[in-house]
Amino acid sequence: MYTVSIKSWYTTMVEVFMTIAFAGHSVIPDINGVKAVVKDLIKENIVESESITIFIGGYGGFDKACADVCKALKEEYDNIEVVYVTPYLTISEQEKIKQMQYLHLCDSSIYPPIENTPPRFAISKRNEWMMTNADLVIAYVNHDYGGAYASLKVARRKKKKIINICDIICSR
Repeated sequence: MYTVSIKSWYTTMVEVFMTIAFAGHSVIPDINGVKAVVKDLIKENIVESESITIFIGGYGGFDKACADVCKALKEEYDNIEVVYVTPYLTISEQEKIKQMQYLHLCDSSIYPPIENTPPRFAISKRNEWMMTNADLVIAYVNHDYGGAYASLKVARRKKKKIINICDIICSR
């Protein structure tokens, strides 16, 4: 009689996936410090996960810093996919996506199900979608107003794991 441990076989066959999203202000004072912390945080999760999808927003200083970090990490690791989440389906936005792919800042792009959202609220709805669909949110939020703070509130409400790097940088 043979026994097969299905649990151990299943555990070794299942890949561990993680999705990371960012929420941060458009202006950040210490961009190099932010990049270093973001890089370390992503590296920690690369070790723990077999496959990582990273959602980037592409608007503002924090998004740009995170995109730069992701581009550098993709050169070291082959298990990262960077996805630009677009808030619009305009021609100018399509050109932006092409440019980001040309510069290797993202692997692909998606348009979340926000087509009935007025353009004025598209970025907020896109951010809400990213927070809802992320496992981990890496944030740079140092005040309690604005779009980054609103995104952080969504992540908290959805009980996501959140790391606000302002807490790390300010404690140095």
